[in-house]
Amino acid sequence: MSTPAACLLNGRPLAGDDPALRVLAQSNYGHFTSLQVRGGAAQGLDLHLQRLARGNAELFDAALDQARLRGWMAAAAGALGGDCSLRVTVFSRQFDHRQPLRRLELDVLVAASAPVPAPARALRVQARQFLREAPHLKHVGTFALFFHRRQALQAGFDDALFVDGPTEAARVVEGTVWNIGFWDGNGIVWPQAPALRGTTETLLRSGLQVLGCPQQVRPVTRAELAGFQAAFAANASGLQCIRAIDGVEYGECLELAALLQEALALAPWEPLA
Repeated sequence: MSTPAACLLNGRPLAGDDPALRVLAQSNYGHFTSLQVRGGAAQGLDLHLQRLARGNAELFDAALDQARLRGWMAAAAGALGGDCSLRVTVFSRQFDHRQPLRRLELDVLVAASAPVPAPARALRVQARQFLREAPHLKHVGTFALFFHRRQALQAGFDDALFVDGPTEAARVVEGTVWNIGFWDGNGIVWPQAPALRGTTETLLRSGLQVLGCPQQVRPVTRAELAGFQAAFAANASGLQCIRAIDGVEYGECLELAALLQEALALAPWEPLA
């Protein structure tokens, strides 16, 4: 059995029994980016390409062929009619952990699936102590992210929010696969911590600046959480209100959600190819 034609390895349809899948699963060494595509275009495309270029440079000492990659992304999205969720993963079937400095030929897996709308339901999240390794890279080492999400779900929450310690002085870091922002009644507060800075957060910050909304980036501790009026999660799938963090409850954030959507809408949709 073959995978859908919307799954391409180095530009060619990927067979379900391709050894490349086994290599990717076993080596756990690579990086990726995820984005939503509508009409063959994406917001923040340049940011996604920059992320991939940085990952290539740090993990493989290799450049990124943007023109070829964009062609593969457009082909995968086109196979689903131009509207999809797209993931680009860079790894190498030649990678050997015994010789991690060896020059390699890179493999690029482009997978398109059904588009994912932003969930409408507000999240209740559990604070859990964790800092990801090499947080500036969107690498494929995602075990801990989903382990903590599963633990939070078992405890009756919707997801996990990472903090860097067990006390009230611990800093808020990020969600499992999302960034978090807070509304203090006057503007947005972005937690300053060693987290993966997402493309949606970057687009929001740019749009909010255009709209004249006050913003600040500073450490946010668990002890401060009750002092905010609202909180939200942001990732490639969109925006989602956060209703509660542990026992701290937040009110409806309809006005904030409208402001964030207006800011995000300012980002242009860039054609994949």
